[in-house]
Amino acid sequence: MAALPTETLSLQAQGLRFNVAAAGPEDGPLVILLHGFPETAYAWRRHIAPLAYAGFRVLAPDQRGYGGSAKPAGVPAYQLNTLALDVIGLARALGRQQFSVVGHDWGGIVAWHLATHHAVHIERAAILNAPHPATMLRYAMRNPLQLVRSAYVGLFQLPIAPELMLRANHYQALRWALTTTSRRDTFSAEDLSTYRQAWAEEGALTGMLNWYRALPLPTAFKPPARITVPVRVIWGDRDTALERGLADEAITWCDKGEAIHLPRASHWLHHEESAQVNALLLEFLEAGKTGKKKKDRAAKQEVKSDAEAEAEAEAHPS
Repeated sequence: MAALPTETLSLQAQGLRFNVAAAGPEDGPLVILLHGFPETAYAWRRHIAPLAYAGFRVLAPDQRGYGGSAKPAGVPAYQLNTLALDVIGLARALGRQQFSVVGHDWGGIVAWHLATHHAVHIERAAILNAPHPATMLRYAMRNPLQLVRSAYVGLFQLPIAPELMLRANHYQALRWALTTTSRRDTFSAEDLSTYRQAWAEEGALTGMLNWYRALPLPTAFKPPARITVPVRVIWGDRDTALERGLADEAITWCDKGEAIHLPRASHWLHHEESAQVNALLLEFLEAGKTGKKKKDRAAKQEVKSDAEAEAEAEAHPS
């Protein structure tokens, strides 16, 4: 496969500037890839080209607080719905109202929120190792090991101390979080250097941690509704932080959902099993193309039928 040009765009959403990797035909179906903690759009470097070659217009932003994107001050700026509205804003910056979303880790949680509360904008949602927000606490209370595995979330909500810990010794804790929870040699020295540069951006560590600190803030949203858009959950079963049962629990909230388990993959499945993840994403997203064509044909037929009925009424007035 020949190299595919990837553009770097600066797009505005909600009054903030976002650094966005983009590729694929400008009129192709839009797919937005959302990274998790502690990554950036760089996480999708093996996935952008295959999707673009398949005819999709692909966007992979550094999300709010990360990398080259804006890092607003204050914890309330990182509430989940605000993060979701960033994604809708990026689509609108391209003149789009609807898109498919692929999210990993925190990006997956944003994708869940979009599919639940902003379904009018979402065609399809693919989730990689991210629990449905409505299931996490309930599942953890029934499965104490998950409660232990999630203890770091409380740590990250503390003021100041997490920044000091993560910055120490050239971001050793963050490098360790990637390399000790993934398969051997998943992250190269170049990968770690790229991420370290992003973590060193002014305000980045605080912005990244504010996603966790915003979790306890009150929300105006009603209890989660069922998800009606098609959802595919792809789960690396060797995740050290999230149990495999969370994938199946999440699917119970979906009218058209499925969970696919990768037994040899860890939390970082899109790095370890990039070819398989690409195949699963393409299969899922291509099905959306077929469905959209059928809907468009049906809409055209409906318009045609209406026009024929009007013509017949004019030809045979009562």
